[in-house]
Amino acid sequence: MVFFRSVSLLSKLRTRVTQPSSLNNSVRWLQIQSSSDLDLHSQLKELIPEQQERLKKIKSDYGKVQLGNITADMVIGGMRGMTGLLWETSLLDPDEGIRFRGLSIPECQKVLPAVQPGGEPLPESLLWLLLTGKVPSKEQVDALSKELRSRAAVPDYVYNAIDALPVSAHPMTQFTTGVMALQVQSEFQKAYEKGISKAKYWEPTYEDSLNLIAQLPVVAAYIYRRIYKEGKIIPADASLDYGANFSHMLGFDDPKMLELMRLYVTIHSDHEGGNVSAHTAHLVASALSDPYLSFAAALNGLAGPLHGLANQEVLLWIKSVVGECGENVSKDQLKDYIWKTLNSGKVVPGYGHGVLRKTDPRYTCQREFALKHLPEDPLFKLVSNLYEVVPPILLELGKVKNPWPNVDAHSGVLLNYFGLTEARYYTVLFGVSRSIGICSQLIWDRALGLPLERPKSVTMEWLENHCKKVSA
Repeated sequence: MVFFRSVSLLSKLRTRVTQPSSLNNSVRWLQIQSSSDLDLHSQLKELIPEQQERLKKIKSDYGKVQLGNITADMVIGGMRGMTGLLWETSLLDPDEGIRFRGLSIPECQKVLPAVQPGGEPLPESLLWLLLTGKVPSKEQVDALSKELRSRAAVPDYVYNAIDALPVSAHPMTQFTTGVMALQVQSEFQKAYEKGISKAKYWEPTYEDSLNLIAQLPVVAAYIYRRIYKEGKIIPADASLDYGANFSHMLGFDDPKMLELMRLYVTIHSDHEGGNVSAHTAHLVASALSDPYLSFAAALNGLAGPLHGLANQEVLLWIKSVVGECGENVSKDQLKDYIWKTLNSGKVVPGYGHGVLRKTDPRYTCQREFALKHLPEDPLFKLVSNLYEVVPPILLELGKVKNPWPNVDAHSGVLLNYFGLTEARYYTVLFGVSRSIGICSQLIWDRALGLPLERPKSVTMEWLENHCKKVSA
């Protein structure tokens, strides 16, 4: 028996909420909850009928309104720029970056509960925000933490499924296997087989989603310790919050690392619905696959080099720079190495984004964290120099719409500084984080009764004939 398997995750939070006197106009609609409304399920039950009516009215009043034109470039180019999904929990603006229920990352850092004044937001508070559209109080975050803690025990058969794989298997392969094993407990599957009413689909989806969010750090930490620490498992600490407890179970207890993990989980949680992992989860769940099946599919997308695996690639590339040029690399040496990378047919990892056209705010907040906690770290200095050197080169190349750094350009260096040096594992951290956004939206998918996703596809012959006809 693994020591911590019966130990619950999460904790009572040692937090206080710091609320600014006013918010930007864009977020004035957000409500600060009263401490009497502590049950998240009850909050959702009250919100859902109103939002169901809202969606019906949108469909009735605006169902035939065009949202844009579809071009052949969009069909060929991965549907980029095509509006085609409803995703309530976040919205990505090309210039501003991500907003969680209307709140930017800096605004979240100001209004969401933290362990200490001026600290990083607690991931539990973001979960509440994404699900309700409301900023939670300390008492509400405490109540949610308690609920997650009660759901965090992982059955032995999950560990057995992971242990059946070679230790050398990629961490994401092991992680997806663990999630698929957790699916055995799906409340949605059980309810569906018993004939649950469609109007109540959201309730077992809620149960599965919160169970999954609670259990993922336990599974992820088990995999890390299995691969890199000779299977020596660290039990959960009942005094720590979600992000800090995850860091603790991994084996990192530096208070600054605990803060970093809170920040990491929060900013990686959601990035609207069009990215590979979010869209995959939405697509699979639209077939009424339960949250476990849907999230496992999302993880397989996240494991791709063009999505979540990029954070691993960034650190490896930065270390290759150091290996060839040394830690005190000059900007001229950096320029030469960047051109060498590009001329070899490769990309500079961590730069560019499918939607963003400015520096990713998730990069910026990590840079601010580094300036505060590790300003003299050689790899951080290298990342700072890359920020000055890479964009002009990419602009000179003339093929890049966005030459600015994204979230992956910084996260690996921060984790590496505090001792989490195993880049191959980084995408698992991303996966744990992304569960908060994906599962929040899956609950709303079922609450709003969103249908099976089924876009139309065409052949090259059809495309040629249609375009010739239109152009004639």
